[in-house]
Amino acid sequence: MTSTYDLHMPATAREAIDLLARHGDDAHVMAGGTSLVLMMQQGLIRPAHVVSLHKVSELRGIRSTADGSLEIGALATHREIERSPLVRAHSAMLAEAFARIATVRIREQATLGGNLAHADPAQDPPPALIAVGALVLIQGPGPAREIPLEDLLVDIFTTSLEPGELIVGVRIPPLAAGTRAVYLKFLPRTEDDYATVSVAAAAVVAGDGTVRQLRVALGAVGATPIRARAAEAALLGLKADEKAIKAAAERAAEATDPIADGRGSAGYKRSMARVFTERALRAVLA
Repeated sequence: MTSTYDLHMPATAREAIDLLARHGDDAHVMAGGTSLVLMMQQGLIRPAHVVSLHKVSELRGIRSTADGSLEIGALATHREIERSPLVRAHSAMLAEAFARIATVRIREQATLGGNLAHADPAQDPPPALIAVGALVLIQGPGPAREIPLEDLLVDIFTTSLEPGELIVGVRIPPLAAGTRAVYLKFLPRTEDDYATVSVAAAAVVAGDGTVRQLRVALGAVGATPIRARAAEAALLGLKADEKAIKAAAERAAEATDPIADGRGSAGYKRSMARVFTERALRAVLA
């Protein structure tokens, strides 16, 4: 049973930030509402004030910038990202990752900003975005700031947002020429379930086979998405043969800290992290 609350519908991001400052811990932001409404129905949160971003048009849209970056507004839905020609031109992997989230009904409603602020480590967007170097755009009472996505997500359902701060969008820098990227996940049951493990990788390989750039991120196997830096370091500057790929995937698995649940035991998830990292690395380094 949900409790009563005051609903606020600001027209601008600044108005929303002012409302958050005014009401403090009693206020919760609602973007698409797919997570917030469910948590309220389950009695997990009982906000006295709900700040809806529905009318904040400045947080919508997907655009390319003069320097070749891709900017996605916080209120862009998963479906809009999936279907955007700009997103697909920047990174086909990113469009494909968003196309595999839950069901069309959810993708039509859920927003990018809401997804990131919710900080569920099993969701699809964060690993895919981390692999392409996404930066989160934040506004609040103080100066606007931009941080790597992996620095936003600090624990399960916990971000590094300061009181009164709001995610206003994501910026993805230009990808180097020749970048290859892939997003893989293992679903134990249905297409709309959370993954047992997910892996995103993006790489640039020189003509002689040397790995010049590599980013690897895993989801659903820790309290946050995991940037597999040890796996990256194990391959950078080398020619990635099968032995090197297996060793790097083992390092990625060692960085995980999964919990046992209905999608598998901790040991099973760690093993699947190794297997799917191997597959992702083969795909981008071949």
